[in-house]
Amino acid sequence: MKLIIVSGLAGAGKSVVLQTLEDIGYFSIDNLPLAMLRDVSASTLTAEGLDYERLALGIDTRAGRERLADLPQRIDNLRAAGVDVELMFVTADPGTILGRFDQTRRRHPLATADLALPEAIRADRDALSAIEDSADVTIDTSRTNIHELRDIVRNRVESGQPGSVAILLQSFGFKHGIPDGVDFCFDARCLPNPYWDPELRQATGRDPGVAAFFEADQATQTYLADLSNFFETWLPAFAHGDRAYVTIAIGCTGGNHRSVYLVEQLAKSCRAHYEPVIVRHNEIG
Repeated sequence: MKLIIVSGLAGAGKSVVLQTLEDIGYFSIDNLPLAMLRDVSASTLTAEGLDYERLALGIDTRAGRERLADLPQRIDNLRAAGVDVELMFVTADPGTILGRFDQTRRRHPLATADLALPEAIRADRDALSAIEDSADVTIDTSRTNIHELRDIVRNRVESGQPGSVAILLQSFGFKHGIPDGVDFCFDARCLPNPYWDPELRQATGRDPGVAAFFEADQATQTYLADLSNFFETWLPAFAHGDRAYVTIAIGCTGGNHRSVYLVEQLAKSCRAHYEPVIVRHNEIG
């Protein structure tokens, strides 16, 4: 049985993670009473009716702070009993979580008449600190939207392994704004623009004519080689640090030619070493 335990801060996106796991074939249970894992053995799970090949359990501060302290040891015992367990922790910075609760007007699970929302957020983080420290993978959603979070989870579970990294490459136009949740952002506006060629203006960086334009330009090829060398050197450091995902954005003025071409070419080189590599062109669909 593959067991994924999903924990994390209220408002960080734990429910989205559990829903995504359910979509890809996991039986998902949120807010599981930890007493159900009291014997921490495969036989106990089966006896409790949890005899699924793929099971996802959501556990957070609603389980009680005194019980949460024992969770890392319970997970170690499950592994010793032969259960394949991964602990996934979902987090976000306090300002982001505060904004999400303000927008949705939902009540924080720890908020009370005597504990305001900012204090509840701090208490939540304190209660879960030991679990976060022992997590196999931590996903920070501070600058990640729901769709990107779903991609991260699918990539991690379906294709990724511990020590691997999922890569999201996206092109964009600076006149439309820089995408959220970017780890690396590069500006390609210094390169020649096919937009000024009437025959290429309506094309995109995926079209052969535009590709030929850039392949004949030494500056573009040097820029692309520098990007490839940079990521060949530094992406392994993210993977070895058990980073689940890296988001790379390349922008040009309109997001149709230069950035699209560079993303397509960089994706080819990344796919020789990493899986999965997702390509997203924000301005051309």
